[in-house]
Order: sequence, then structure tokens, then C-alpha cells
Amino acid sequence: MVWQQVYNPFGNMIVSTALAAIPVVVMLVCLGLLHIKAHYAAGLGLLSALVIAVFAFGMPADMAGKAAFLGGISGLLPIGWIVLNIIFLQQLTQQNGSFQILQDSIAGITEDRRLQLLLIAFAFGAFFEGAAGFGTPVAVTAAILIGLGFSPLAASGLSLIANTAPVAFGALGTPVITLAKVHGYDLMAVTAMIGRQLPFFSLLVPFWLIWAFAGRKGMMEVWPAILVTGVSFAIPQFLVSNYIGPELVDIIAAIVSMACLIGFLRVWKPKKVWTSVSLKGHEADSGEAGPANAPTRHSNAAVIRAWTPWLILTVFVFIWGLPVVKTWLNGIFAPSFPIDGLHNMIEKVAPVVPKPTKEGAVYQLLLLSATGTGILVSAIVGGLVMKYNPIQLVAAYGRTLWLVKFSLLTIVLMLALGTLTRYSGLDTTLGLAFANTGVLYPFFGTLMGWLGVALTGSDTASNVLFGGMQKVAADQLGLSPNLMGAANSSGGVMGKMIDAQSIVVASTATRWFNHEGEILRYVFFHSIALACLVGLYVTLQAYVWPFTLMVVK
Repeated sequence: MVWQQVYNPFGNMIVSTALAAIPVVVMLVCLGLLHIKAHYAAGLGLLSALVIAVFAFGMPADMAGKAAFLGGISGLLPIGWIVLNIIFLQQLTQQNGSFQILQDSIAGITEDRRLQLLLIAFAFGAFFEGAAGFGTPVAVTAAILIGLGFSPLAASGLSLIANTAPVAFGALGTPVITLAKVHGYDLMAVTAMIGRQLPFFSLLVPFWLIWAFAGRKGMMEVWPAILVTGVSFAIPQFLVSNYIGPELVDIIAAIVSMACLIGFLRVWKPKKVWTSVSLKGHEADSGEAGPANAPTRHSNAAVIRAWTPWLILTVFVFIWGLPVVKTWLNGIFAPSFPIDGLHNMIEKVAPVVPKPTKEGAVYQLLLLSATGTGILVSAIVGGLVMKYNPIQLVAAYGRTLWLVKFSLLTIVLMLALGTLTRYSGLDTTLGLAFANTGVLYPFFGTLMGWLGVALTGSDTASNVLFGGMQKVAADQLGLSPNLMGAANSSGGVMGKMIDAQSIVVASTATRWFNHEGEILRYVFFHSIALACLVGLYVTLQAYVWPFTLMVVK
């Protein structure tokens, strides 16, 4: 029997919204205030979601259980699969000493920690976001930063802050392409609209990143390099999104930004070299920080050998991200498993959709085309290049699996929670609360996108979840649907730093296990502040000349 979602089961939106928010509040309070371990916090959040979905919103219990199961297995692939394999590669490079040489070579470009952040966390991370997305950039950059000697909180938190502006065009434009395909937006129009919102924040985020690390004075000491980094990313981001399309926006912008920053650092140096590895005001943060000594000089051959595994990773991740390669691999092996008793057994209803629409529930085992598989292949190839034999590789993989076991469990539970809120309609109830804000909708509609990513961990999922609602609300209020569709994605990127799976990826990459709550507390202010700035900017585009001239109708 088909079950229709109910968004206001008590006939009072305040009560219904408060109940729908309980699972998220439980998880965040457990993580951020009660210092409960992440997998326990996620488990408690999931348990509360099951109770609310079944007893308050009337979802059949068997459907609720199956929705949580679908989310759990989706958490293992692709997110957990990426985390496991990127840590495997990092383990291999650390064990043979090449990771230390890589760190020294980066320090050879600049010993200044602020400039290393710009190069690694922002520009290099943006490349991996554009090529792969789904947690890859945070996993890679946090691992490199902790190896460079950054404190665990700095490496984790700053990687999350840096991984914002590129997210809307991540994984070869997947969030935007999905938004257009699922909800009927014109692809080039909504891509161009996002490209008229995010470049401003691509310029702002590098300044914000260094301010968060080094304070205002520390930021001002390197403002020329920050400006070069931001401008050289923002301009290609605008041009490619407005005149080419969404697929290569991040990759082109990241390459241009890295090249410009490295070239600029050949002719400009800061007067004072910043060697601190901790966040400003957090010098005593817990966890062991690596050495901040001057880098050792290595031969060119040794540096090339140290970078080879990561160059192999870059090539494989890029190849695995190409649509033609994904299609080919999926043609070889990509079985689908409809979840019996859940698939097409739930209907979304008005006002979210014009007419009742069934929700599919199919788990597709995209093992070959998954980004994590590309990372695994690159790690194996890199391991062989580093002279590991097959037995050593298998042993190292087993140790890595044991190392990240609780992180994988947390990701499973987090995705189970997010998927259950989607199928039960809890997240839609929260979204409707934002949609009922009238003239303030451009601001709160942007925060709806932020909420969607914070809940699901994915800008793509947020666009699927709320993209249709943005379009309906925009039409009712006389706003441009492209403006609000783009705002959903642009606002969503600022929720990426507080979504639970990203925080778990960061804590795992830095091996700062059981400190997810500390990371969440640090990044939460930055997330909500930046999201509000995006909301204000979208509001200006909606109502205030000359910003209205930028709107794509």
C-alpha cells in the first residue's frame, strides 16, 4: 500500500517543524555539546528519527527501517569507500617516507603556513572537488595539512572551510546537472546564475580562510597572495560557468589559481613568515601537531618520486570522473537492487510537488565507476611504484580498515539518518518552514539549501530535495526560478563544512578520532555566517538594482 508523506501532521507548523528538527538537534547536541563519540551521536540521532517518523509523522515502521537501511549501504558506497581508500594511500606514502618528502617540497614553495593553506586547502582542494567531490578534497587536503605539521583542529577545520566555493560545480558539475535534470531548469541558465553568485564568495573565502587561521593581522600580512588566489579562481569560475557549462568550472579555475599563486610566490614573499601550526586563539588545542621546523632539501628525483603517487591519484580521479568512463564502467557492472516494500511505495504530495509523485528507492551498486575505486586503483599502482609487494599492500589495507572502522560506522549511521528524514518527509517539513517567509524568501530560501546540505552531506542531494520547492515558491512570489534554484546550490555549499559525513572524513584523514564535536563547534559559526552572507547577496539580486541586472530570468 502506498503511503503519502504528511508534512504537518498536527495541523500546526510550529509543532510539526519542532518535531521534525528533533533528530538533527539530538545529533548536533550530542556531538557539539555533550562530547559524545560520533558513532553514538549518529546512532541516537537515527533512533530519534525512527521514533518521530513512525509515531509523529505516521510512516509505516517497516518503510522507516528500509529507508534507514538504504541510507546505510549508500553511506558505505560512495562516501566510506572514498575515505577508506584515500587513507590507504596516505598510509602507504607515510610508511615508505615519501610523504615527508612531499611535505618538504610543498614547504619549499613557501614555508609560510598561510600560503600553504591557500595552495593546498583552497586551490588543490578545489581541483579534487571538481574532479571527484563526495568528500575527496577534504580527505586529501586534511591528510596533507596534518603531514605538513598543522594541528589536528587546524587541518580538519580549515579543510572544511576551504571546501565551500567549489562545491556547487563539484564532481564535474553533478549538483547543477542534477538540479536541471530532475526539476526542469534550463541547464545553462541556472549554471550561469550560480556563476554570478559564487565568484564573489570565491574571492571572499580565501580571505576568510586565512583570517580564521591567523587572525586579521596575519591575514593582512599576506593579502596580495590571497587576492591573487581568489581573483584567479573567481574569474575563470565566472567565465566557464557563463559561457561553457558546469562540467569543468572547478578544474579550470583550480588549475589557473594554483598556477597564478605559485608564479606570484616566485616574485613576492611576505615580510614575516608565519610558522604557527595552530589556529589563532587555539594554540593549546588538543592533539599532537607535527614539527614546524625548516624543510629538508631533497634531490629533484626524490621529490618526483614522492609526488608520483599523488600525481597518479590525480590522473585516476580525473579519468574516473569523466562521464564517458563512468558510463563504460557502469555498462560492465552496475546491478540495481530495488528496495522491496519501499521502492515507489512513498508519494510526495502538494505543496512540494504539483501532483503526487512516487519516490524511487533503488540501490545501484556502482562499484566500478565509484570514485573510491579509482582511488583504490591509483593507490595500488602507486604502491607498486613505491616498491611494495602484493602481500605488503594487502596487509596495509587490512591495517587501514581497522584504523577507520568507527569512521565507516559513523558514515553509515549518518547516511541512514539523512535518508530516513528524506523518505519520511521530515526534511521537507523543515524546508516548508523556510518557504513560508514571504518577501524574505530569497534569504531563507538560500538557507534552505544550506539546511539541505547540512542534513544530507551533498549539494546534489539538497538540489534534488529542495530544487522543485524553490521553483514553485519563486513562481508564487514573482521571483526568477533560476535565481532561487541557483541560491539553493550556492547557499548549500556553506552547509558542506558542518555536514556530519564531511566532519567524519576530516577527523579520519587527520586521525583525530573522537574529536568530531570539537571540529563541529569550530566550523559552525563560519558555516552559518557565510550562509547568511550568501542569503543577503541573493536578496540583493532579487530586489536591489544594480544586482537585479545579474539575474538570469
